Amino acid sequence: MSFLRFIVPVFFLISSFVASNAQLSETFYATTCPNVTEIVRGVMQQAQSTDVRAGAKIIRLHFHDCFVNGCDGSLLLDNAAGIESEKDAASNVGAGGFDIVDDIKTALENVCPGVVSCADILALASEIGVALVGGPTWQVLLGRRDSLTANRSGVDSDIPSPFESLDVMRPQFTNKGMDITDLVALSGAHTFGRARCGTFQQRLFNFSGSGSPDPTINSTYLPTLQATCPQGGDNGNTFENLDKTTPDNFDNDYYINLQNQEGLLQTDQELFSTSGSDTIAIVNRYASSQSQFFDDFASSMIKLGNIGVLTGTNGEIRTDCKRVN
Repeated sequence: MSFLRFIVPVFFLISSFVASNAQLSETFYATTCPNVTEIVRGVMQQAQSTDVRAGAKIIRLHFHDCFVNGCDGSLLLDNAAGIESEKDAASNVGAGGFDIVDDIKTALENVCPGVVSCADILALASEIGVALVGGPTWQVLLGRRDSLTANRSGVDSDIPSPFESLDVMRPQFTNKGMDITDLVALSGAHTFGRARCGTFQQRLFNFSGSGSPDPTINSTYLPTLQATCPQGGDNGNTFENLDKTTPDNFDNDYYINLQNQEGLLQTDQELFSTSGSDTIAIVNRYASSQSQFFDDFASSMIKLGNIGVLTGTNGEIRTDCKRVN
């Protein structure tokens, strides 16, 4: 009986993934908004020219959106009657890039009013943002529709916090139809962008109540982090590069950093420093082959973008990503 209870939800999850995937298409806007990619790219290029973190901000929004109720743009909604915004959940406090999404939406509404969903904007802009800083490209499947509600309570349960162990992260991914390769590959998005001191300061002085720093931090890297984020400092407004080597480029240096015990977040370093974990071999593979990382990252991004999508007549196409029509 317990085995059947396990099989049924897994079968349903896989069936739902295949069904949603089948309804998305690279050419979804071929007749209704044929220049959608060029329009999104133009706004992203402008954003990137003034903010090197633009791509990192957008891909974070896409990931956080997809892991809560699926890729439906629910993260973008502001508080309103009957809607508790996901933006206010602890895991999303400080998230940026919403202004970029609004700029993209405005540009699209000027050319193709009421056609392109906010959920598709996140998917397209994520691919473009990665490519603009040297990362891989992939064919973005389109046709998602936008949700009519948000799920604030689901944010902190479904999105890995930066303080998690690998044992906690695994089910957060497998519950979404993702596997361990997806977990390691998508973590590679931390090859660009920044993190607030508050997301890793607990590793620097009193890790897990030990009174000492996290022993998996390289001893020469530790003083740099402690100087940037001192005890009692302003941990909400001070940032550190997620990738200490090439912080504004999309490459495989993130995995080399993990090998050197120079992962910034606990969730990063856990991938390499968890004894006996199957993630170690994947980290080593990506560290030695950027092309392998790029291939797997692209495949994992396509899988991510297919989680729980709304298609057909479900949901709507918002004219303003911040509120339902």
